[in-house]
Amino acid sequence: MFSRNARGLLDFLMAALCLWTAWHHTPAGALVRRGAAWAFNSRSTARPLLAYYDGVSSSGVTPSALVPEAPPVRPLSEVETLAYGTHLALKGLQPKARKPALGLAMELGIPTESLLDAAQGPDATRKLLEGLAGEFPSEEARLTAVFAGRIPARYAQERVSAVGGPFTLEELSRQLPPGYEDATVAATQALALTTAFGLKWPVPEATRVSSPFGYRIHPTLGTRKLHTGVDLSVPQGTEVRVVEDGTVRRASEDAVNGRVLIIDHGRGVTTAYCHNSELLVKVGQRVKSGDVIAYSGNTGRSTGPHLHYQLELSSQPVDPLRFRSGSRAVATGSQL
Repeated sequence: MFSRNARGLLDFLMAALCLWTAWHHTPAGALVRRGAAWAFNSRSTARPLLAYYDGVSSSGVTPSALVPEAPPVRPLSEVETLAYGTHLALKGLQPKARKPALGLAMELGIPTESLLDAAQGPDATRKLLEGLAGEFPSEEARLTAVFAGRIPARYAQERVSAVGGPFTLEELSRQLPPGYEDATVAATQALALTTAFGLKWPVPEATRVSSPFGYRIHPTLGTRKLHTGVDLSVPQGTEVRVVEDGTVRRASEDAVNGRVLIIDHGRGVTTAYCHNSELLVKVGQRVKSGDVIAYSGNTGRSTGPHLHYQLELSSQPVDPLRFRSGSRAVATGSQL
Protein backbone atom coordinates (compact mmCIF):
# COMPACT_ATOMS: atom_id res chain seq x y z
CA MET A 1 0.00 0.00 0.00
CA PHE A 2 2.81 2.39 0.87
CA SER A 3 6.31 2.52 -0.50
CA ARG A 4 9.19 1.71 1.86
CA ASN A 5 10.10 5.41 2.16
CA ALA A 6 6.48 6.39 2.86
CA ARG A 7 6.18 3.70 5.55
CA GLY A 8 9.38 4.93 7.14
CA LEU A 9 8.10 8.52 7.23
CA LEU A 10 4.78 7.37 8.67
CA ASP A 11 6.54 5.33 11.37
CA PHE A 12 8.71 8.33 12.22
CA LEU A 13 5.67 10.62 12.53
CA MET A 14 3.81 8.13 14.72
CA ALA A 15 6.84 7.72 16.97
CA ALA A 16 7.16 11.51 17.26
CA LEU A 17 3.46 11.76 18.17
CA CYS A 18 3.85 9.10 20.88
CA LEU A 19 6.87 10.91 22.35
CA TRP A 20 4.99 14.25 22.34
CA THR A 21 2.01 12.63 24.08
CA ALA A 22 4.22 11.03 26.71
CA TRP A 23 6.09 14.33 27.26
CA HIS A 24 2.99 16.48 27.71
CA HIS A 25 0.19 14.19 28.87
CA THR A 26 1.53 11.51 31.23
CA PRO A 27 2.78 11.51 34.83
CA ALA A 28 6.19 10.28 33.67
CA GLY A 29 6.46 13.15 31.20
CA ALA A 30 5.47 15.63 33.87
CA LEU A 31 8.13 14.24 36.20
CA VAL A 32 10.84 14.53 33.53
CA ARG A 33 9.76 18.08 32.61
CA ARG A 34 9.83 19.19 36.23
CA GLY A 35 13.26 17.61 36.70
CA ALA A 36 14.57 19.37 33.60
CA ALA A 37 13.12 22.68 34.78
CA TRP A 38 14.87 22.25 38.14
CA ALA A 39 18.18 21.29 36.51
CA PHE A 40 18.20 24.27 34.14
CA ASN A 41 16.60 26.69 36.65
CA SER A 42 13.65 27.35 34.36
CA ARG A 43 9.88 27.29 34.77
CA SER A 44 7.88 24.11 34.10
CA THR A 45 4.32 24.02 32.72
CA ALA A 46 3.78 20.42 33.85
CA ARG A 47 0.67 19.74 35.90
CA PRO A 48 1.12 18.41 39.44
CA LEU A 49 1.68 14.67 39.31
CA LEU A 50 -1.46 13.81 41.31
CA ALA A 51 -3.59 15.87 38.92
CA TYR A 52 -3.30 13.01 36.41
CA TYR A 53 -5.09 10.73 38.86
CA ASP A 54 -7.66 12.94 40.57
CA GLY A 55 -8.93 14.73 37.46
CA VAL A 56 -8.30 18.22 38.84
CA SER A 57 -5.78 20.46 37.12
CA SER A 58 -3.42 22.92 38.76
CA SER A 59 -5.98 25.70 38.40
CA GLY A 60 -8.40 23.83 40.64
CA VAL A 61 -10.07 24.35 43.96
CA THR A 62 -8.53 25.25 47.31
CA PRO A 63 -10.54 23.28 49.92
CA SER A 64 -9.66 25.62 52.82
CA ALA A 65 -11.67 28.42 51.19
CA LEU A 66 -14.87 26.40 51.16
CA VAL A 67 -15.98 27.04 54.74
CA PRO A 68 -17.57 30.44 55.46
CA GLU A 69 -15.64 32.74 57.79
CA ALA A 70 -18.86 33.50 59.66
CA PRO A 71 -22.44 32.23 59.45
CA PRO A 72 -25.10 34.26 57.60
CA VAL A 73 -26.63 36.94 59.81
CA ARG A 74 -30.21 35.94 58.93
CA PRO A 75 -32.13 32.99 57.46
CA LEU A 76 -31.54 32.57 53.74
CA SER A 77 -34.07 32.06 50.97
CA GLU A 78 -33.60 29.21 48.50
CA VAL A 79 -32.12 31.63 45.95
CA GLU A 80 -29.74 33.04 48.55
CA THR A 81 -28.45 29.62 49.63
CA LEU A 82 -27.41 28.95 46.02
CA ALA A 83 -25.73 32.35 45.87
CA TYR A 84 -23.81 31.77 49.11
CA GLY A 85 -22.67 28.33 47.99
CA THR A 86 -21.57 29.58 44.57
CA HIS A 87 -19.75 32.57 46.11
CA LEU A 88 -17.72 30.30 48.40
CA ALA A 89 -16.90 27.91 45.55
CA LEU A 90 -15.68 30.87 43.46
CA LYS A 91 -13.46 32.03 46.31
CA GLY A 92 -11.99 28.55 46.49
CA LEU A 93 -10.84 28.63 42.86
CA GLN A 94 -7.37 29.59 41.71
CA PRO A 95 -7.40 32.91 39.73
CA LYS A 96 -7.13 31.22 36.32
CA ALA A 97 -10.21 29.07 36.97
CA ARG A 98 -12.32 32.13 37.87
CA LYS A 99 -12.10 33.63 34.38
CA PRO A 100 -15.44 32.25 33.06
CA ALA A 101 -17.35 33.69 36.03
CA LEU A 102 -15.58 37.04 35.86
CA GLY A 103 -16.24 37.25 32.12
CA LEU A 104 -19.96 36.61 32.66
CA ALA A 105 -20.05 39.24 35.40
CA MET A 106 -18.54 41.81 33.04
CA GLU A 107 -21.14 40.96 30.39
CA LEU A 108 -23.93 41.50 32.92
CA GLY A 109 -22.49 44.74 34.29
CA ILE A 110 -21.59 43.27 37.69
CA PRO A 111 -18.31 44.57 39.21
CA THR A 112 -15.97 41.60 39.07
CA GLU A 113 -14.24 42.43 42.34
CA SER A 114 -17.56 42.24 44.18
CA LEU A 115 -17.94 38.51 43.41
CA LEU A 116 -15.08 37.63 45.76
CA ASP A 117 -15.74 40.23 48.44
CA ALA A 118 -16.88 38.76 51.77
CA ALA A 119 -19.61 41.37 52.25
CA GLN A 120 -20.79 41.94 48.66
CA GLY A 121 -20.01 38.52 47.21
CA PRO A 122 -23.24 36.62 47.95
CA ASP A 123 -25.43 39.45 46.60
CA ALA A 124 -23.25 39.91 43.50
CA THR A 125 -23.31 36.17 42.87
CA ARG A 126 -27.10 36.14 43.21
CA LYS A 127 -27.32 38.81 40.49
CA LEU A 128 -24.99 36.76 38.30
CA LEU A 129 -27.14 33.65 38.68
CA GLU A 130 -30.34 35.63 38.06
CA GLY A 131 -28.80 37.07 34.90
CA LEU A 132 -28.22 33.53 33.58
CA ALA A 133 -31.65 32.15 34.52
CA GLY A 134 -33.28 32.95 31.17
CA GLU A 135 -30.70 31.04 29.14
CA PHE A 136 -30.07 28.29 31.69
CA PRO A 137 -33.35 27.38 33.49
CA SER A 138 -31.97 24.71 35.86
CA GLU A 139 -29.64 25.67 38.68
CA GLU A 140 -27.19 22.92 37.65
CA ALA A 141 -26.97 24.44 34.15
CA ARG A 142 -26.46 27.92 35.62
CA LEU A 143 -23.62 26.63 37.78
CA THR A 144 -22.09 24.95 34.75
CA ALA A 145 -22.18 28.31 32.95
CA VAL A 146 -20.61 30.13 35.93
CA PHE A 147 -17.67 27.76 36.21
CA ALA A 148 -17.22 26.56 32.61
CA GLY A 149 -18.43 29.57 30.62
CA ARG A 150 -21.52 30.39 28.60
CA ILE A 151 -20.60 28.61 25.35
CA PRO A 152 -19.49 25.23 26.84
CA ALA A 153 -22.52 25.25 29.17
CA ARG A 154 -24.88 26.02 26.29
CA TYR A 155 -23.35 23.17 24.28
CA ALA A 156 -23.71 20.75 27.22
CA GLN A 157 -27.31 21.86 27.82
CA GLU A 158 -28.22 21.34 24.16
CA ARG A 159 -26.60 17.91 24.12
CA VAL A 160 -28.46 16.78 27.27
CA SER A 161 -31.70 18.12 25.80
CA ALA A 162 -31.08 16.24 22.54
CA VAL A 163 -30.71 12.88 24.30
CA GLY A 164 -33.64 13.58 26.61
CA GLY A 165 -31.67 13.31 29.84
CA PRO A 166 -32.24 15.21 33.09
CA PHE A 167 -30.37 18.50 33.51
CA THR A 168 -28.29 17.24 36.42
CA LEU A 169 -24.71 18.29 36.96
CA GLU A 170 -23.59 14.73 36.29
CA GLU A 171 -25.28 14.64 32.87
CA LEU A 172 -24.13 18.16 31.95
CA SER A 173 -20.51 17.42 32.91
CA ARG A 174 -20.51 14.37 30.63
CA GLN A 175 -21.34 16.61 27.68
CA LEU A 176 -18.67 19.24 28.38
CA PRO A 177 -15.61 19.20 26.11
CA PRO A 178 -12.36 17.84 27.59
CA GLY A 179 -10.50 20.17 29.93
CA TYR A 180 -13.40 21.32 32.12
CA GLU A 181 -12.77 19.03 35.08
CA ASP A 182 -12.15 22.01 37.38
CA ALA A 183 -15.51 23.50 36.44
CA THR A 184 -17.30 20.28 37.36
CA VAL A 185 -15.48 20.04 40.71
CA ALA A 186 -16.30 23.66 41.56
CA ALA A 187 -19.96 23.32 40.54
CA THR A 188 -20.25 20.14 42.62
CA GLN A 189 -18.85 21.95 45.64
CA ALA A 190 -21.21 24.88 45.08
CA LEU A 191 -24.17 22.47 45.20
CA ALA A 192 -22.84 20.83 48.38
CA LEU A 193 -22.41 24.23 50.05
CA THR A 194 -25.88 25.28 48.89
CA THR A 195 -27.37 22.18 50.53
CA ALA A 196 -25.40 22.84 53.74
CA PHE A 197 -26.72 26.41 53.99
CA GLY A 198 -30.29 25.09 53.70
CA LEU A 199 -30.09 22.57 56.55
CA LYS A 200 -32.40 22.87 59.56
CA TRP A 201 -31.39 22.08 63.17
CA PRO A 202 -31.92 18.64 64.78
CA VAL A 203 -33.11 19.88 68.19
CA PRO A 204 -34.82 23.08 69.43
CA GLU A 205 -33.04 26.23 68.23
CA ALA A 206 -32.32 27.49 71.76
CA THR A 207 -30.41 24.34 72.74
CA ARG A 208 -27.05 25.04 74.39
CA VAL A 209 -23.88 23.94 72.58
CA SER A 210 -21.88 22.17 75.27
CA SER A 211 -18.84 21.48 73.07
CA PRO A 212 -18.19 23.13 69.68
CA PHE A 213 -16.43 21.88 66.55
CA GLY A 214 -12.63 21.98 66.64
CA TYR A 215 -9.62 20.74 68.55
CA ARG A 216 -10.10 20.17 72.28
CA ILE A 217 -8.81 18.07 75.15
CA HIS A 218 -10.78 14.84 74.92
CA PRO A 219 -13.02 14.51 78.03
CA THR A 220 -12.21 10.83 78.63
CA LEU A 221 -8.93 10.19 76.77
CA GLY A 222 -7.21 13.36 78.00
CA THR A 223 -5.48 13.99 74.66
CA ARG A 224 -5.89 16.81 72.15
CA LYS A 225 -8.21 15.62 69.37
CA LEU A 226 -10.42 17.11 66.69
CA HIS A 227 -14.05 17.20 67.74
CA THR A 228 -15.73 16.61 64.39
CA GLY A 229 -19.18 17.90 65.30
CA VAL A 230 -21.05 19.87 67.95
CA ASP A 231 -22.44 18.52 71.20
CA LEU A 232 -25.98 19.74 71.92
CA SER A 233 -27.04 19.56 75.55
CA VAL A 234 -30.49 17.97 75.61
CA PRO A 235 -32.19 15.69 78.17
CA GLN A 236 -32.40 12.00 77.42
CA GLY A 237 -35.43 11.20 75.28
CA THR A 238 -35.47 14.51 73.37
CA GLU A 239 -36.82 14.20 69.82
CA VAL A 240 -34.05 14.30 67.20
CA ARG A 241 -35.23 15.57 63.82
CA VAL A 242 -33.53 15.11 60.47
CA VAL A 243 -32.24 18.43 59.10
CA GLU A 244 -33.12 17.83 55.43
CA ASP A 245 -34.62 15.21 53.11
CA GLY A 246 -32.36 12.21 52.69
CA THR A 247 -31.74 8.48 52.88
CA VAL A 248 -30.60 6.57 55.96
CA ARG A 249 -27.14 5.14 55.24
CA ARG A 250 -26.34 3.84 58.71
CA ALA A 251 -28.49 2.89 61.70
CA SER A 252 -26.40 0.94 64.18
CA GLU A 253 -24.60 0.97 67.52
CA ASP A 254 -20.94 0.93 68.51
CA ALA A 255 -18.87 1.51 71.63
CA VAL A 256 -17.83 5.06 70.65
CA ASN A 257 -20.85 6.65 68.95
CA GLY A 258 -23.52 4.68 70.75
CA ARG A 259 -26.73 4.38 68.75
CA VAL A 260 -25.90 6.37 65.62
CA LEU A 261 -27.66 7.45 62.44
CA ILE A 262 -26.02 8.73 59.25
CA ILE A 263 -28.26 10.42 56.68
CA ASP A 264 -27.21 11.03 53.07
CA HIS A 265 -28.78 14.24 51.71
CA GLY A 266 -27.23 13.97 48.24
CA ARG A 267 -24.78 16.40 46.58
CA GLY A 268 -21.99 15.09 48.82
CA VAL A 269 -23.70 16.14 52.08
CA THR A 270 -24.21 13.79 55.04
CA THR A 271 -25.21 14.35 58.66
CA ALA A 272 -24.64 12.12 61.69
CA TYR A 273 -26.58 11.89 64.98
CA CYS A 274 -24.79 10.06 67.81
CA HIS A 275 -25.37 8.79 71.39
CA ASN A 276 -29.12 8.27 70.92
CA SER A 277 -31.22 6.16 73.29
CA GLU A 278 -33.49 4.87 70.48
CA LEU A 279 -33.39 4.83 66.66
CA LEU A 280 -36.68 5.17 64.81
CA VAL A 281 -35.57 4.61 61.19
CA LYS A 282 -33.78 1.86 59.25
CA VAL A 283 -31.04 1.70 56.63
CA GLY A 284 -32.36 2.57 53.16
CA GLN A 285 -35.39 4.44 54.49
CA ARG A 286 -36.23 7.82 52.94
CA VAL A 287 -36.83 10.60 55.44
CA LYS A 288 -38.28 14.10 55.07
CA SER A 289 -36.93 17.27 56.62
CA GLY A 290 -38.25 17.57 60.19
CA ASP A 291 -39.07 13.87 60.64
CA VAL A 292 -38.31 12.51 64.12
CA ILE A 293 -35.59 9.91 63.50
CA ALA A 294 -34.36 9.16 67.04
CA TYR A 295 -34.55 9.99 70.73
CA SER A 296 -31.41 11.48 72.27
CA GLY A 297 -29.53 9.60 74.95
CA ASN A 298 -26.24 8.81 76.61
CA THR A 299 -25.06 5.68 74.76
CA GLY A 300 -21.51 4.94 73.64
CA ARG A 301 -18.50 6.91 74.90
CA SER A 302 -20.41 9.77 76.52
CA THR A 303 -20.09 11.74 79.75
CA GLY A 304 -23.74 12.81 79.92
CA PRO A 305 -27.00 13.00 77.95
CA HIS A 306 -26.52 14.99 74.72
CA LEU A 307 -26.66 14.77 70.95
CA HIS A 308 -23.46 14.81 68.91
CA TYR A 309 -24.46 16.35 65.56
CA GLN A 310 -21.99 16.16 62.67
CA LEU A 311 -22.01 17.64 59.16
CA GLU A 312 -19.75 16.36 56.37
CA LEU A 313 -19.17 17.81 52.90
CA SER A 314 -17.53 15.37 50.47
CA SER A 315 -16.63 13.11 53.43
CA GLN A 316 -14.87 15.97 55.28
CA PRO A 317 -16.30 17.12 58.64
CA VAL A 318 -17.05 20.85 58.83
CA ASP A 319 -18.43 23.10 61.55
CA PRO A 320 -22.24 23.03 61.20
CA LEU A 321 -22.52 26.34 63.08
CA ARG A 322 -20.77 28.08 60.16
CA PHE A 323 -23.78 27.26 57.99
CA ARG A 324 -26.47 28.09 60.55
CA SER A 325 -27.85 31.61 60.07
CA GLY A 326 -27.51 33.92 63.03
CA SER A 327 -25.47 31.37 64.98
CA ARG A 328 -23.74 32.89 67.99
CA ALA A 329 -23.49 29.75 70.08
CA VAL A 330 -20.93 29.66 72.88
CA ALA A 331 -19.78 26.43 74.47
CA THR A 332 -20.19 26.32 78.23
CA GLY A 333 -19.03 22.80 78.92
CA SER A 334 -17.31 19.82 77.41
CA GLN A 335 -19.23 16.67 76.66
CA LEU A 336 -18.40 13.82 74.37
